[in-house]
Amino acid sequence: MKGQQLEENQAQTEEVSKEETRAERRRRFQRTRLIPIWLRLIIVAVLMAISLAAGAMIGYGVIGDGNPFDVFHRSTWQHIIDIVEKDTKSK
Repeated sequence: MKGQQLEENQAQTEEVSKEETRAERRRRFQRTRLIPIWLRLIIVAVLMAISLAAGAMIGYGVIGDGNPFDVFHRSTWQHIIDIVEKDTKSK
């Protein structure tokens, strides 16, 4: 009887110690974010805007044989819109 109780007590103490070590590991290895989520979203938005501008410059300047910086002029976009609307009105 004493042997059984001793074994049960040892098993219980092992389970408790395993749970304690797991909890300690969680506390020890709790990850802190170096870059907050809101800053990550802003960084992604800025990178997307840069990619859009670079893609438009490459498309207009390199592929379209125009001046790459003409992409940023309002008159260029108005001309593109006029071409698109002209094609839709004739149909």
